[in-house]
Amino acid sequence: MAKVLNFKQELTGCFGKPVSENPTQVMIEAAYRHHDLDWRYLTIEVDAADLSAAVAGAKAMGFVGFNCTIPHKVAVIEHLDGLGESASVMGAVNCAVRRDGKLIGENTDGKGFVESLRTLTDPAGKKVVIFGAGGASRAISVEVALAGATNITIVNRSEGRGTELVKLLQDKVKVEAQFVKWDGDYSIPDGTDVVINATSIGLFPDVDARIAVDVAGLKAGMVAADVIPNPPETNFVRDARAAGCKVIDGLGMLVNQGVIGVEYWSGISPDPAVMRKALEDVFSE
Repeated sequence: MAKVLNFKQELTGCFGKPVSENPTQVMIEAAYRHHDLDWRYLTIEVDAADLSAAVAGAKAMGFVGFNCTIPHKVAVIEHLDGLGESASVMGAVNCAVRRDGKLIGENTDGKGFVESLRTLTDPAGKKVVIFGAGGASRAISVEVALAGATNITIVNRSEGRGTELVKLLQDKVKVEAQFVKWDGDYSIPDGTDVVINATSIGLFPDVDARIAVDVAGLKAGMVAADVIPNPPETNFVRDARAAGCKVIDGLGMLVNQGVIGVEYWSGISPDPAVMRKALEDVFSE
C-alpha cells in the first residue's frame, strides 16, 4: 500500500512591531520538533494600520492561532471573533486560538508570569509594584490579583492609562490598588514583596536603558521580575541580583506563557525544559 504523503503544515505565529528581536519562534518550534508536530511558527512584522488585514489573512490561511505582542495586544480585540474569560477581564490579548473556525482571544501572559512567580513565592497576601500600564501590565496585574495579592501599585508615566488599569483592578477583581505617576526615580515603598518591570525599557536593541527606579529600594529577599526576554539579563535584573533580590528574568514568563499557548493550539502539553533550553542556547551564542 502506497504511503500517504502530506506536505501541509499547521501555521502559528507572532504579530508585532518591532518583532525582529522576539525569540518566541525559537522555543515554540523546539516544542513542535520535540513532540513530532510538523508545524511552523512565523515571526511577522505587522504595522498597526495593517492589523485588521493580518488577522483576516491568518483566518483565511487557516492559522491554528497566533501571538500578539507590542503594540497589538489591545488593538487586536476588535478584529477577533470573541474573547476568553481572562482576556475579557484584562482587555488585552496575547494569544489568538482557532476554535470552530473562529479566532478567539486569550491571554497567557499573566498566567505564565504567575507560574514563574510561584517558583519563588506564593503571590497570596503579597504587596506588588508594577511598572507600566500596557498589555503586559494588565495581564500580570489581573492574574496576580486573582492569585491572592492584597495590594497592587501601578507606576506609569501616562496618568490616563494608569488610572484606567487601577479602576479595572478595583472593579473587576476587587483588589486594593493605587496609581503613582512615574516622574523621576521611583522609590519602592517599604513592605513591598514583589517588583515587576512590565515595560519595554531595556528591550533589544536598547539594552543599556534603565528603568527609573531608586535601586536602594531593592531589598534582599524581595522578588524582582522583568518581562523582557531579549536580553534575558536586563540592567534591572542585574541591579536586583546585586541587591540580593530573588529574580525572575523574562525567559521564565516567556516559556510559561508559551507552554499555555501550545496547549491551546495543539492540545499537547509541551516540555518547558525543552523550550527554555532552546532559548538559552540562542542567547549563549
